[in-house]
Amino acid sequence: MARENDVVLIYLEDDPVSFARVESIEPDVKKDWYHITLLMLQIPLQTVTWTLKDLYINGEDFFMGGKRMKIEVVESPGEVAVEEAHDTDVEASKEDPSGEIPKESRGKVISLADVRARNKKSSKS
Repeated sequence: MARENDVVLIYLEDDPVSFARVESIEPDVKKDWYHITLLMLQIPLQTVTWTLKDLYINGEDFFMGGKRMKIEVVESPGEVAVEEAHDTDVEASKEDPSGEIPKESRGKVISLADVRARNKKSSKS
């Protein structure tokens, strides 16, 4: 189920039409219905509040104005990669009794100040 601060993709008739951030989900007076407030991530920014069943917030199709719609939670590909890397590092540290991460699996730290300095030098040349 979508939760507050999740980014969702809104579909209209099976076509993705907009991204939105879930601002709030409040229960309605009717059982299993909720007021979901979405910040539409478009220009201009606007918020909308829809009254939806929990099934619809979970990704089931619903109809609005006679048009089929769907809300789908967006998973960040970066978060998945970070979680997988973390799991790999945890497994590696279990194998190494010292708990240190092998040097070849460590990331490289890049100084932004150095990058800017190099870019300034190359633009002057």
